[in-house]
Amino acid sequence: MKKFILVLSLVAVSFTQAQELKITPENSWFKAGVNVGMPIGDTADITSLTVGGDFRGQYLVNPSFGIGIASGYNHFFGKDDVKDFGLIPLAGFVRYYFQPKGLFLGTDLGYGFLTNTDGNSGGMYINPQIGYHNEKWNIYGFYQHTFAQNNFDLQVVGIGATYNIMF
Repeated sequence: MKKFILVLSLVAVSFTQAQELKITPENSWFKAGVNVGMPIGDTADITSLTVGGDFRGQYLVNPSFGIGIASGYNHFFGKDDVKDFGLIPLAGFVRYYFQPKGLFLGTDLGYGFLTNTDGNSGGMYINPQIGYHNEKWNIYGFYQHTFAQNNFDLQVVGIGATYNIMF
């Protein structure tokens, strides 16, 4: 929990610093996309597939390092008498871009709110990613883990793509 609070504090400080700089289409954009994932671990016992939408606001601190906020919705398709449920992440994120076009590494860290579940509102959410980017698109692989209440861990591996909208 201490690490979680530390990371959120660092993201908040970064946003405070970003407000002092001018936001332009070259350093800030909105990202909208889709993702699909296969549940792993215990999650595979109760769900067969997840499909989601991804929304992000990003600010480039420098050409190689971006910070931002992320949200969206992931729908989990239940199996064997388990009803479908959803996950709404609310997270800060960081990304490292090795070149103006090419490989990137990043992670989201925040809270995942569960929907359509009884007695479980969610828990800590982490979503590391590795992918390819250019000026307009990001294509990535991810591992998503939500440490929900009552020892209900959600784990998914998948792929996603986002489109960059400059502002």
